[in-house]
This record gives sequence, C-alpha cells and structure tokens, in this order.
Amino acid sequence: MSQDLSALTDRMLHAAKKAGAETADAIAIDGTSVSIDVLGGKLEHAERSEGVDIGLRVMIGKQQAVVSSSLFDDATLSTMAERAVAMAKEAPEDPYIGLAEASQLATDWDVDALELYDPTTEPSPTELEDDAKRAEAAALAHEGIQQVQSASAGYGQRRIQLSTSNGFSGGYQRSSRSLSCVAISGEGADMERDYFGEGRIFQNELPSPEDVGRVAAERTVARKGARRPKTGSYPVIFDERISSSLVGHLLAASNGAMIARGSSWLMDKLGEKILPSGLSIVENPHRPRISGSKPFDGEGLATAPRDIVRDGVLQGWTLDLANARKLDLQSTASAARGTSGPPSPTVSNIALTQGDRSLEQMMKDIGTGLWITSMIGSTINPNTGEYSRGASGIWIENGEPTHAINECTVAGNLLEMLATIQPANDAKTHLSRVVPSLLVEGLTLAGD
Repeated sequence: MSQDLSALTDRMLHAAKKAGAETADAIAIDGTSVSIDVLGGKLEHAERSEGVDIGLRVMIGKQQAVVSSSLFDDATLSTMAERAVAMAKEAPEDPYIGLAEASQLATDWDVDALELYDPTTEPSPTELEDDAKRAEAAALAHEGIQQVQSASAGYGQRRIQLSTSNGFSGGYQRSSRSLSCVAISGEGADMERDYFGEGRIFQNELPSPEDVGRVAAERTVARKGARRPKTGSYPVIFDERISSSLVGHLLAASNGAMIARGSSWLMDKLGEKILPSGLSIVENPHRPRISGSKPFDGEGLATAPRDIVRDGVLQGWTLDLANARKLDLQSTASAARGTSGPPSPTVSNIALTQGDRSLEQMMKDIGTGLWITSMIGSTINPNTGEYSRGASGIWIENGEPTHAINECTVAGNLLEMLATIQPANDAKTHLSRVVPSLLVEGLTLAGD
C-alpha cells in the first residue's frame, strides 16, 4: 500500500475547489483483507481484496452532495468533483450542514498511544488456513459434535485519511486478525448449532485455534435437547456475549439523529435516571488496542472520553456537527464517515459498570429463570421502547442450569428493563463494548 493518502485527499479537495465547491471534505481508505474458510479439513473458500476507496463531499451554501469512487487518476477526480458540484446545486437546502469551525478541529493526537496497528508480518494464506483447520479439528474432536458448519480465519489492515478544505488533515492505520468456528450437534430435527469467534488488533493476543474450536463445541453440546419454556413471567439473564445488544438499544435511542427526528423513547429523559444508581456507561475512544478507538472523528474533531450515563442518569446525546446544530448543542466528536455518505453520529468504545457477582452466583440468586445465550430478530418500537426478540439459551432451576431452551420470545419495555438491570462481573475488557451479563427481573417469555 504505497499510495500517499494525504496527497490523494489534497488532490480531491483541489479538484472540488476548481469545480466550484465552496467547501469540501475528502476521505480515502486504503485496505487489504484476506479471508479463509475450511470445511472437512479442506480449503473451502479463499478471498483477498486490496484497493483504495475515496469519497468527496462538496458544499455550496447549505446544499451538499457526496460522490465516491475506487479510481483516483486526475481525470476521475475532476469528473467526480464536477458531478458532485452539479448534484449539490440540485440538492435541497439543509441549514445544519457545514464543516467544523477551525477552532473545533483536532490539532494534536498520539496515534501510536492507541496501538491500532500490529506491525508484525501479515499472515500467509497457509497460516490462516492452518488456524481454521485446527479450530475445526478441535470442535470435531469434542464428544457430541457431528459436523462443523464453518471455520474461518481472516486478516485485514487499512489506512484512513481525512482532509477538509478549511485546513484539517489527519490519518491513521488499523489492523485486525480473526478466527471463528460454528459447530453442529445432532441430526435432522434435533440438530443444534452454536459458535465462538474472536478478533484482535494484535495477532499474538488471539486465542488459540484449539480454544476457539473447543468453546464452539462446548456451547453447541450444551444446546442438546432444547425445548420451549412455559409461557410466563420470569427473571432473565442476558449472557455477556449478547448483553451488549440490550445496552445497544439505549445507545441507539440516545443517538442525536434519532433525537433530532423526534423518534426516540428517550426523548424526554435527558437528565433523568434511566439505569439503577451506581451504574454508568462511559465512552472512551482512546482505549489502546481496541477496535473502536480513534484519535479524531469523521469531521476532524478531537475525540475524548465522556459519560453517556453517570450514576444512572442520562447525561447527553451522541452528536455529530449537523445534529448538534439542529438541537442547539455541541458535537460530542462522534461523527462516523464512510466514502459514500455524509457524516452521522455513532459511539466508539463503551463500558457499563460491572457488578460484584459472578454469573454463577447470579443464577443461584434468581433460582428459576432463563439464561439467554443467543437472540434472533428484533421488534423495537422506537417511540415507546416496547421490546420483543426471539431467544434461546439455558433454563435455570434451583439456581442451576438444567436444559437448553429454544423457540421462545422475550418481551418487555426497555425503559422498565434498563431501570432494573443488575450487572454481573464477567465483561470482557478486550471488546469495544464492555458489558457484563445482565439480569432483568420479570420479563415475559412466550413459549408453550
């Protein structure tokens, strides 16, 4: 990847100005990815991609347009800029668009401190294939596993460069290494499957293929003989592997775009208690070796830690510049930007306060209920927070896991659910979303 991305974005801005844009920003992403799938001990699929994607946003007054391309010769850049300007002239006016003020732009950051890129040698396809084969073999060696649906290994790296016509220019590089396995037990109508997978920035932190295959197998075997629960109201534990989805609904509802549209069940909850006392949700985009970390956002603003919820109380919305202006607030430096669209607000790394009980102790304390380990589908009313999702997991009786559960629906209201959540102490701190298993009392289960 020898392309000078800073020079490339400068060329894009020059082309935009020449075409008649008043202001503009440009993004270039240079990436490589490799993925390997094996099945039955043999290579099933191999894919490698390399390339540069570019995006140009131009503004004329309060009108804007975005164009993208994977070509970047001078003729293409000129054509892109001309088309973008022509499109902007026909676009409806939006009084809230615009670049950041010069005083808002990030001027100093330490990319090295974030450790977003592993400088060790890129793994060869043979190494990735071997990892996938070892994970598959480990799963198949486990008693009760009939087959492996897939075992995959991957590697990727990319560079991101953002430049604006009012003087910002910054870039950084990321890398990732991943490994996953999906195991199957039983036959016919009795088949069950489960998975395990991990991803890391630094390759030497990735679990061994044997561990990945073993955990996938153990999870799958635990699902043997799954049946539907009795319909009723029970305490429910959201396992650590899916509990972040529950917090994710809160993050989505506190997104500034939702608030600006007036379509959020948190609309009137700013400054109010929405979680139990003692619980906070902290966003920290500066955590080293974490996939969601970044030194600046998609509009060139310096990122910084912030409290989304503090001691149970909702502190603020997640905002980019446009939505902040709509709400007469300040951006939280939360803009995300791809090559084919304008910036939009999104969170980076978050962490929910952990509790002092283990998952096992939490099970003993509830006595009878459902431990959810996977979910499918989602029906969320964005205005009221009414919640309904398909779920499967393990039934708890007398404080102990007893048998697998599937084909049930769990329902409640997010405001009521979040107000009573009880966290365990089992969150994985290497994830971008550090959320432990969560206990929610009195949810409705629809089964038999």
